[in-house]
Amino acid sequence: MEFALSPRAADLSARVRRFVDTRIEPFEAAMLTDVAERRARGEDPWPPPPQLEELKAAARAEGLWNLFLPAGHEGSYAEKYGTDGGVGLSNTDYASIAEQMGRSFIAPLIFNCNAPDTGNMEVLLKYGSPEQKDAWLDPLLDGRIRSTFLMTEPGVASSDATTMEATATIDGDKVMLNGRKWWSSGAGHPDCKVGIFMAVTDPDAARHQRHSMVLVPMDAPGVTVERMLSTMGVYDEPLGHGEVSLTNVRLPVENILAGPGRAFEIAQGRLGPGRVHHCMRLIGLCEKVIELALERSTSRVAFGRPIVQLGGNRERLAKARIAVNQARLHVLYAAWRLDTVGPVEAFSEISEIKAAVPQMACDVIDMAIQLHGGAGTSTDFPLATAYSLARSLRFADGPDEVHLAVISRLMLRPYAARARGSALPASAVSAADRAVPAATERS
Repeated sequence: MEFALSPRAADLSARVRRFVDTRIEPFEAAMLTDVAERRARGEDPWPPPPQLEELKAAARAEGLWNLFLPAGHEGSYAEKYGTDGGVGLSNTDYASIAEQMGRSFIAPLIFNCNAPDTGNMEVLLKYGSPEQKDAWLDPLLDGRIRSTFLMTEPGVASSDATTMEATATIDGDKVMLNGRKWWSSGAGHPDCKVGIFMAVTDPDAARHQRHSMVLVPMDAPGVTVERMLSTMGVYDEPLGHGEVSLTNVRLPVENILAGPGRAFEIAQGRLGPGRVHHCMRLIGLCEKVIELALERSTSRVAFGRPIVQLGGNRERLAKARIAVNQARLHVLYAAWRLDTVGPVEAFSEISEIKAAVPQMACDVIDMAIQLHGGAGTSTDFPLATAYSLARSLRFADGPDEVHLAVISRLMLRPYAARARGSALPASAVSAADRAVPAATERS
């Protein structure tokens, strides 16, 4: 296996890191303070400051734009919309770039590589009709609009997408949409113009062929953003997570992606690379957190000594370094598997990193908060927001329990076959061998 970056990816990774350090981080702190002050004054905190657009233009001018575009699927879009080099990157190459973006909360947005837009754009690349690409993919790649993903529902356990209550009823040349979604990431941005809505089209079809994905203009009659949700007190402006209702929304049947009944197929193709992106951004965030912890613990004095010399803190920092390095190798291995054998054969590895990395990040960030004391829980440092992000990712893109069930099912599958052919009871193994439904994502 080969984890070494290609020369192009190494160059892009270094340039992204330099842009984050010199252009984004100095602005980010001021932006977050401004958002908090606007909210405290009762003013609208959602409109993004004009400096965001200036930074996006600067990143694009440097060729640091749409770097998520996958190798083999970019077509003419990479060259048309500013990806440096004109072709897409492998999952392994993009992973290192995603890590550098993860050092900042807003960097993915500035590079046009933020979720859920990247996943939605990949869906349109792979499954969109020419008309759908013209209407939505081009402006998304151009950064003129934003998008959301309408999947998770408040009324059911969304870890099992087959329980979904929302409907997409086909009536001649129209499709009627009804349902309520929440944790729809990106819905708070003023430029959010389109959502991908997953719903039941045929309740009598096979279990994983009942659902469809439909492109929904967010200004269509019957679409309402009911409220914006906070994650442990954090609203994630200017993107946010919305609760969205759809009431008798009538759209052309051509808005269905790839045809009725293909939602689960699309979801699995969408989520594999996205989980690599999430995990590598978390690793970048952890690197930033460790730097903050080192700075705080060596500069702060208690009981006559630097904090780093007290209470086993040196060992905690060392264990954090080991955990982050282990996680990085795990994710790179999953990305390499995606590149070499595809998403079906890499199914276990993708679930493994999705269960392991957010938990690791929670542990590392918690350690850094402890070293910062009360300040670590305040907005003076980015640690509380970082913890909120890491903790929410333990159920976004499928909860830990679903991923662990997938991993164990794949581990037990050959043993289930043996048990069925023997005199031994096979009930426990065969139960694990049954298909685990695709998990929804909380975004």
